[in-house]
Amino acid sequence: MHDVARLAGVSHQTVSRVINDLPNIRDETKQRVLDSMEQLQYRPNRAARALVTSRSRTIGILSASRTMYGPAASIQAIEDAASEAGYSVTTANINGFESGSIVNAIDRLLDQAIEGLVVIAPQRRVFDTLAGMSLRLPIVTLQSTGTGSDRSLSVDQITGARLATRHLIELGHRAIYHLAGPQDWIEAEARMTGFLDEMNEQDVPTTAPILGDWTAEFGYFAGRELLRVRDFTAIFAANDQMALGLMHAIRDASLDVPGDISIVGFDDIPDAAHFWPPLTTIRQDFVELGRRCMALLLGGLEAGEEYAGSIQPTLLVRGSTAPPASR
Repeated sequence: MHDVARLAGVSHQTVSRVINDLPNIRDETKQRVLDSMEQLQYRPNRAARALVTSRSRTIGILSASRTMYGPAASIQAIEDAASEAGYSVTTANINGFESGSIVNAIDRLLDQAIEGLVVIAPQRRVFDTLAGMSLRLPIVTLQSTGTGSDRSLSVDQITGARLATRHLIELGHRAIYHLAGPQDWIEAEARMTGFLDEMNEQDVPTTAPILGDWTAEFGYFAGRELLRVRDFTAIFAANDQMALGLMHAIRDASLDVPGDISIVGFDDIPDAAHFWPPLTTIRQDFVELGRRCMALLLGGLEAGEEYAGSIQPTLLVRGSTAPPASR
């Protein structure tokens, strides 16, 4: 820091004020210090800065499924937004969903003196555990439906499922199955609720949803079993990967999508537009979700405000849906 000060012709206190982004520094002086830091390739010691300022400028993310497309896309968006705001991000992944595992993951984040926490773990057990902890820091939860938190941000999963189901009904389908996500996932429950609500409102008979595991492999084997009876003309899958497996099973049975069976997915993963046929699906704007999450969290850090919000999904109609063929 003294080397930077000498090169910039300022005091080391001025360099410290620039590093810590403190006010009342002339723009020319600040730029001179920044240029000197770049010339000397000086990088501030984060731990030392935290000791001086009592701020780590670090955001923690609690994640239960960062390998899946949605959470991974949101985490990337949060990291990008945090970097622009001068914050770093550290992530703790939950190994299993026992309460002890969840508490250990949160403790690892707290040990790094995080200033705020983002929860991307849409299982009820995670939120039940959080409710029993006294965390004295701003928290934003990325969840699908209300779980009692007044600091949450979500994509409206119920509305998305209703859009998907309504699309099939408006095409003339009456024998519609729902391939749901795993039990205990808030998102899976919300999408199942949206499907059942729309079917009931439209007075269309329903069958019990089939609980899946989000994978294309499960979609494939579920499709093979369903085709043994083939008492349906359309399936709403709770995510695009299971929809892909269903389409594979239908092709293997020498049937056509959408000529024989229409398929709707959920998420709009990057590959969805390149399935054959391209998949009709519900688009969640994960990038916007992550960006808005960081904006709300930083707002909370500065003002201590309570906040809530919901992002509306959109239906993307592609080639995997059509009116039911007459049989």
